[in-house]
Amino acid sequence: MDAKIISLRMERQCLINKADQNEYIKLYRDTQPGQNVYWIGFGEPPSLSFRADFNDIEFNRNRQLDWKLIKGRFAGGNLGWIEIGDLDLFIALYRKPLTKPTEIQLRILDIIEREGPFSIQQIKEETGLLVKEIMPVLHRLQEAFLIYEDQYDGEWDRSWYRFAEMFPKADPDRYTKTEALKIVLQRFAYCLVWFDIAMARSFYKIAKKEVKSAVNELVAEGTLVTSDSGYMLSTDAELLEGHAPEASNFVYAVHRNDFLYKTNEHILKEFAKKLTDGLPYDHEPLQYLLIDGEFHGASVGHFRNGPYDLNDIVCDLPDAEKRRDEIVKAVCDVNYGNKPQRFMGKDYK
Repeated sequence: MDAKIISLRMERQCLINKADQNEYIKLYRDTQPGQNVYWIGFGEPPSLSFRADFNDIEFNRNRQLDWKLIKGRFAGGNLGWIEIGDLDLFIALYRKPLTKPTEIQLRILDIIEREGPFSIQQIKEETGLLVKEIMPVLHRLQEAFLIYEDQYDGEWDRSWYRFAEMFPKADPDRYTKTEALKIVLQRFAYCLVWFDIAMARSFYKIAKKEVKSAVNELVAEGTLVTSDSGYMLSTDAELLEGHAPEASNFVYAVHRNDFLYKTNEHILKEFAKKLTDGLPYDHEPLQYLLIDGEFHGASVGHFRNGPYDLNDIVCDLPDAEKRRDEIVKAVCDVNYGNKPQRFMGKDYK
């Protein structure tokens, strides 16, 4: 990829110069919905790892407590956190209306609407249903924006409310889906500098036809311009002509909920398969190596509660051995200091 694009992307991702709180709030807005650290962050606030010059998990914990960040099911039904000011926007993008409700869905919705809020345990006691029967119903009602799970702290036994009770000013008809897509795609373009349809689909989990239609409108309006097989903001096309790229010299071991991973997930899964083909030990990608602004490898092994099995580090850089210590340190930093058993297939000592 063009060095100017990589450099500007890393600047805007705050991976060269870390974000202060004001810069962070803007970056978070543009990379919504935010997610917590993959696997180990369940129940924790979202994080934009490596990008802040402060503890962003604690910062976002406080934003949760103040209801500035709210929880929902968004891209592909996945849990995420959005700023409350963008609630109408994300309802337009992701609401799945309950057009053919089942008896059990109506039953649980009714008791929450009449007598809520309820915790899962209270719903179980009220209905006699099993937790495994209740949870899929709650998730489906959540996707319809009919109920809200009030996770403002790390407690496990959280309450479920009527969505309209929690957010009486929410307007599900404020935007059409295309209007909402056009807004988030401009933010997406700013954060990435250059993107293609596959990247937008990978992150937002929205149909190709809908993404393409919104992009075409933005191009017709002059907001986006075509660039190779992708798109960028017209203002960035002008900016890049005179942009002097800042050297990126870093290694980050990026988790699988990271914004940059999610935008490239469709590519990175196949990339990891090629690097690990035939390995005789567990080699599921644990983190992906972002080296000098591009993905060049992964730490692989086995997820488990507690320290992961760090079986190997694989990399496609021709000079990987020269940067071995730097790469290993980046992996150790996100794995509580644990070292890999191997580097590029060879025992690590």
